[in-house]
Amino acid sequence: MYKPPQDIVTGLLLEEVGVNLKQRIKSIKVNIDEPTSIDVNSQISVNIVNPNVKEHKFSVNMREALNGDLMFMDHKDIDIILMKEKKKIVAFPKDLMSEVVYGAESRLMEHLRKKGIIQFDSIQGGNVYGSLEGKILESKENDEITLSIYELNEWLMTEGNSTARKEKYTQQIKNMELHPDEDLSTELGEVPHAEEKGSLNQHNLFAPYLYGKYTY
Repeated sequence: MYKPPQDIVTGLLLEEVGVNLKQRIKSIKVNIDEPTSIDVNSQISVNIVNPNVKEHKFSVNMREALNGDLMFMDHKDIDIILMKEKKKIVAFPKDLMSEVVYGAESRLMEHLRKKGIIQFDSIQGGNVYGSLEGKILESKENDEITLSIYELNEWLMTEGNSTARKEKYTQQIKNMELHPDEDLSTELGEVPHAEEKGSLNQHNLFAPYLYGKYTY
């Protein structure tokens, strides 16, 4: 009995595999009403960097008074007080007033004036003997107290380096005098005594004062 090829293939698939090609699929259910959740992060962050703005991080050794004033005590010759409420910077002698103390106070005020921290015409002597003060300029864009602290710290660093060099030089002079090298020293008793010492001749000279045979 003749069978079409498609029937032969259908019969073989049904017997061997168990797949009935003649069975029709009545309906296919497709649900398109339910929304599909898609996680999309629409936030985009943009960081704009200004090359003209620089970030400075520094540490300062200072103390705070009961009224909020800031005290800088690290200088060798002077103490510096930053008065927040009065917007003033005052320098006081650490011990006694001298030319060295006034020189340090003058260098401090000159540094702050050049950096635009204090008013030029406000630099004057304070109500405490030997003190020197200046009024802090007001700023609408920047924090004048923070800038004042930064410039005070910069000046103290430069003064510290200068003081260290001076102390090192002084110590070298002391070591040269107390512990000289062999080329610059002699043993005790090696230099013989002589009637005259030094390069000044004390005889046969006209002196301003004469009294008989004695010269004064």
